Amino acid sequence: MVKITEQWDEILEEEFSSPEYLALREFLKTEYSTRTIYPSMYDIFNSMKYTSFDNVKVVLLGQDPYHNEGQAMGLSFSVPDGIDIPPSLVNMYKELNAELGIPPKKSGNLIGWAKQGVLLLNAVLTVRAHAANSHKGKGWEKFTDSIIKKISDKKEHVVFLLWGGNARSKKPLIDGKKHLILECAHPSPLSAYNGFFGCGHFKKTNEYLQSYGILPIDWSL
Repeated sequence: MVKITEQWDEILEEEFSSPEYLALREFLKTEYSTRTIYPSMYDIFNSMKYTSFDNVKVVLLGQDPYHNEGQAMGLSFSVPDGIDIPPSLVNMYKELNAELGIPPKKSGNLIGWAKQGVLLLNAVLTVRAHAANSHKGKGWEKFTDSIIKKISDKKEHVVFLLWGGNARSKKPLIDGKKHLILECAHPSPLSAYNGFFGCGHFKKTNEYLQSYGILPIDWSL
């Protein structure tokens, strides 16, 4: 049985015991024992370890983990201290600077966001080294879709940041009447100029949270 935190374990109990998850687990056992897989098996569920269910204020959806050595840490868009900041995150920092005047951080480590209530969730939680999307369609999507739906159903006034086609495809899982859904292009250099730059999402997120008396995110952390 997977152990994340007592609260998440209880919320996801059905998912962890489902035939689909058990099949995924067998697949992962083979993958981790025969190939190089990222992140470390101990970091797969870091998004939920750092952000308790009660504390979720923002859900920032990514696609799958970084696939080069030392990058993936179980948090979407985040890399450990000392690792080069990936291009998408560089663009996120640029947008933060434009919106809120926050100077770009020297580190790509986003644990400071996660601890404040930003769930940094990828749709797929594992990947083979140097092979993007290699674990796509293996069962993670059903699991992470369930997380999104449970947050939507059980909580109120959460901001869902859907950047790019993959993230935007999750919109039907979210109740837009009681949550804020913000959509735009992905911050990747390939698409950032198609609507990510100038989106105002970091500022809009905090304005929305504050309008409901919820402590805003300090994006400089």
